[in-house]
Amino acid sequence: MQASSRNIGSIVIVGGGSAGWMTAAALAHAVGPACKITLIESEAIGTVGVGEATIPPIKYFNQRLGIDEATFVRETQGTFKLGIQFADWAQLGDSYFHPFGQYGAEFDQVPFYHYWMREHLAGDPTPIDAYSMAWAAATAGKFDHPARDKRMIQSSFDYAYHFDATLYTQYLRGYAEARGVTRVEGRVVEVLRDGETGHISAVRVESGQSYPGELFVDCTGFFGRLIEQTLETGYEDWSHWLPCNRAVAVGCEKTSHALPYTRSTAREAGWQWRIPLQHRTGNGYVYCSRFISEDEATATLLDNLDGAPLGEPRQLRFTTGRRKKFWNGNCVAIGLSAGFMEPLESTSLHLIQYGIMRLLALFPGKDMSPLLAEEYNALTIAEYERIRDFLILHYKATERRDSALWRYCAEMEIPERLAYKIDHFRREGRLVSDERELFHNPSWIAVYLGQGIVPARAPALASMRTLVPAAERLADIRRAMAEAVAAMPAHEDFIARYCAAGVLQ
Repeated sequence: MQASSRNIGSIVIVGGGSAGWMTAAALAHAVGPACKITLIESEAIGTVGVGEATIPPIKYFNQRLGIDEATFVRETQGTFKLGIQFADWAQLGDSYFHPFGQYGAEFDQVPFYHYWMREHLAGDPTPIDAYSMAWAAATAGKFDHPARDKRMIQSSFDYAYHFDATLYTQYLRGYAEARGVTRVEGRVVEVLRDGETGHISAVRVESGQSYPGELFVDCTGFFGRLIEQTLETGYEDWSHWLPCNRAVAVGCEKTSHALPYTRSTAREAGWQWRIPLQHRTGNGYVYCSRFISEDEATATLLDNLDGAPLGEPRQLRFTTGRRKKFWNGNCVAIGLSAGFMEPLESTSLHLIQYGIMRLLALFPGKDMSPLLAEEYNALTIAEYERIRDFLILHYKATERRDSALWRYCAEMEIPERLAYKIDHFRREGRLVSDERELFHNPSWIAVYLGQGIVPARAPALASMRTLVPAAERLADIRRAMAEAVAAMPAHEDFIARYCAAGVLQ
């Protein structure tokens, strides 16, 4: 058999939104005209449209597609994001920052945070946030691109974006259609399967038209029209660890300069997000329906907006967890059809992105090798579980006992691997990482310390290296950071010069 005859000739993506159009754009860019790509979506169904905050890897997705950053931010009414501020998570009145980038700068063979820990446990009250270049810039309302010279403190931070997910979808649709993707308006009413293999052979829309394919991508959201309703793949429910199962979302008028970070504020029965865009502010309350009613949650959100609401609040329902398989037969689930991680750490678009990149890395031929599906599923399951555990940490590591949700979270059993990681840090001041962690050491440090998990002692080597002038080095880093931030432009000024959007009509 010739190599060309083994190649897939047709791909059908069912569902639009961020998942569908990110998939269509990436596939069109990768396979070119050699494969026909059809995307079927119904405007009547609508999209979730709350994934407006991201993490740094989104930059690499756009770069891979050749998308210019300034154009992308301008077209999506975007702003820049240096991390997430968490308010009231450990205790009411407390606040900490999860930065993008590292803490401090390395000046010895012992890691920086070991020396900070040594000095902190010896009585230095300076918080770890004071050594985050991302937080120093964020709290000052400043932003600039990181320096490329790794010797400079300005190179020690990273960034992501806030943007309007609906505008991003529209932008990617134009990108994909310009590269040959065919969009079909319609609702899928029937899924046809091969009687011998059980694979999906075609989907039929309301008009009666059928669309055959060799590879199908399910981007139909929570419903899982192909992966679950047709293939009955099964779902693993994680709501006993991540109990929030509802969200109410609404935009509001912009009333101040856009801050270069997301804010997450813990509430009585969940938490509220605040996402600043160029033209408005995105808001939502993620909550557990066991502890608060829909009306009460909506009222709580509306009472805590910066400006007047823009439209009626939208209610969303979900069950945190994942499909038992992400690739089943000749169908791959991407986005909410694959599983749901609440947006606490802005991982929704990341999981779409890496689902797509993993599909491209294991792209099948017509034979649809089960080995490829097996590897895809194993890698994706591991990724979901690592992210799950990081999210659980936020709920478990709380000293709040003022409401039923937080009492439940403080007392709940957690996965053994997460408990093992917490024990290492609490007892020895050491970070235990799994391979291919999405969230690296600074992320875990931020949440551990920010939510009251303080080590009993510093790691041994830091305590033994008494000749290293750690206190002086820490002071030098703080001075260098202050000088660097003073020289940075204001976030709004950077946007105005680099990527300001037009006024929406």
